[in-house]
Amino acid sequence: MFIKCQAQSANFPFCTIEPNVGVVNVPDPRLSKLEELVQPEKVIPATVEIVDIAGLVKGASKGEGLGNQFLGNIRETDAIIHVLRCFENDNIVHVDGSVDPIRDKETIDIELQLKDLETVEKKLEKVKRAAKTGNKEAQKELAILEQLKEALESGTSVRAVEIDQDDRDEFVKPLQLITDKPVLYLCNVNDDAAVSGNDYVEQVKEAVKNENAEVLVLAVGTEADINELDDYEERQMFLADIGLEEPGSAKLIRSAYKLLNQQTYFTAGVKEVRAWTVNIGATAPQAAGVIHTDFEKGFIRAEVIKYDTYVEYGSEQKVKEAGKLKVEGKEYIVQDGDVMHFLFNV
Repeated sequence: MFIKCQAQSANFPFCTIEPNVGVVNVPDPRLSKLEELVQPEKVIPATVEIVDIAGLVKGASKGEGLGNQFLGNIRETDAIIHVLRCFENDNIVHVDGSVDPIRDKETIDIELQLKDLETVEKKLEKVKRAAKTGNKEAQKELAILEQLKEALESGTSVRAVEIDQDDRDEFVKPLQLITDKPVLYLCNVNDDAAVSGNDYVEQVKEAVKNENAEVLVLAVGTEADINELDDYEERQMFLADIGLEEPGSAKLIRSAYKLLNQQTYFTAGVKEVRAWTVNIGATAPQAAGVIHTDFEKGFIRAEVIKYDTYVEYGSEQKVKEAGKLKVEGKEYIVQDGDVMHFLFNV
């Protein structure tokens, strides 16, 4: 699957001012297989929304380079894809005059941490007053906020701070801190480094090894060239020439989907085969609610076929005849790739 998304690019800083929003299909060969088996009237893939936001400069947390606007744009996202320049090219300017992905990463980290520190300090002032009255809940929140403040002042992002998940959900999540968002580092390289990377990529991997973050390598210029090709065979030849089986953008989108803690379940019928997005750990009623809120409110049960089982038998009817269709209730946790049918009553 090839993804075509167009955003303005130019050889100078801050070419992008307003965010560019792209809704892209999540590449999933399972959907194509279900289409082949069911022969539906239409097929609808899962999608993910990716927002291209302009880069930050030193002082962004204080408003430099339209920093407040750009930081506000970042705050509205659910996860961050941090693009790092990992290639040399004298004809393409760098805002700092030289290529150094680690310096660039640290510049962004510092600005995001400073902005979060500002948010935490404001909240601290309010909570301190409540904690002084003896309010146990406020005292607990105060301790967590002081832990966050100390971490941010030491250059540690909130996502790396060890806090009990329940406390994180109650006290940290409402703050919408930027450095609490999951992050994926995308190393932008020349086409000759698209497969094996380069020294810059290795530096990035070493720098983020303790962040529990994925590092992807992508030759953005090459991806743009691929997207310009309309003929499927030409695209495949292009990919083969540089040693790739699929565009890097496809891998990026799947990684972004995973970064958002999302997975896919399917509905399959002659009218439509469709991939639905649901959070990992979602129950059957919650999955039904993605289709329509009435499905969740009136949920009775779900008929579930594992994807591999569906492919093995070739149709829903044959799965039923083999006794492989499972009937699940409200407590069922949806698994990635489930083919589901919901029964409900409103």
